[in-house]
Amino acid sequence: MEEKKVVKKATREGYAAALEELAERPDIIVMDADLGAATKSMTYKKVAPERFFDAGIAEANMMGVAAGLATCGKTVLVSSFAMFATGRAFEQIRNSIAYPQLNVKICASHAGISVGEDGASHQCNEDIALMRSIPNMVVINPADVIEAKAAVLEAVRHQGPVYVRFGRLAIPQIFNENYTFRIGKGQVLADGDDVTIIATGLMVNESLMAKDLLAKQGITARVVNMATIKPIDKAIIIESAKKTGCIVTAEEHSVIGGLGSAVAEVLSEECPTPLVRVGVNDTFGESGPAWELLKKYGLSAENIAKNAAIAIAKK
Repeated sequence: MEEKKVVKKATREGYAAALEELAERPDIIVMDADLGAATKSMTYKKVAPERFFDAGIAEANMMGVAAGLATCGKTVLVSSFAMFATGRAFEQIRNSIAYPQLNVKICASHAGISVGEDGASHQCNEDIALMRSIPNMVVINPADVIEAKAAVLEAVRHQGPVYVRFGRLAIPQIFNENYTFRIGKGQVLADGDDVTIIATGLMVNESLMAKDLLAKQGITARVVNMATIKPIDKAIIIESAKKTGCIVTAEEHSVIGGLGSAVAEVLSEECPTPLVRVGVNDTFGESGPAWELLKKYGLSAENIAKNAAIAIAKK
């Protein structure tokens, strides 16, 4: 029997696909900070050049210009690497975009350890924490190229600021073209009774593989895709906690301030439950091949399965 070929694409390719679909809307403006080829925002320049603007290496200024355009009724999608979009331009995002609740969508690429050879200066593992700390901000981290496209289109429909996180690394496609994305809703991708794995971004596929590893040990795992980090789906977290009695979170982000923290906040207030967080453990990354770095920093199916056993032992 012929083995099914796994389709692998970076989530930033989903951003490109969404931009092509949005080209017919005259109210959509796309901006970049001299990284259009890498972020894939250059796709929009090819289909709607009159509504694409390169701000140069000036992310803070780009956010201010985007805010001004949004006050004139435009929906503005701004792009850069996650490190620069969220780190360098934090104040402008907070004060000029989120405070007045403007229709600006921050579509940041090259997030996390999987940036690889670019090293610690570009491997942003703090962006989700930064963005979820800002009032009025929606935070989305899609699991594959299909969800990435759907998330961008949903972000455009949403009134107000949205942060959408994309990766550089080609990762397995999980969903099909019929997939529907809803802001603030998690999805159960696999059900089980012994442990729940709540994952986001590229760690969703790793969690599905961890489920298979655990099954060989006689452990059944529920896997939840949590693409929206803010607003978090409290209902599915509480339901999962009650069903399996313990939870593991998995994210390509610092364990401080990201998905693990968001889930911990819900559990501590609503349904105290043993929790183990898998993520970057309060450290900077280093330069190297993306898949090797992911494994070294514990962002792998094997480490998720290992921590699932630890969580079960805490019940």
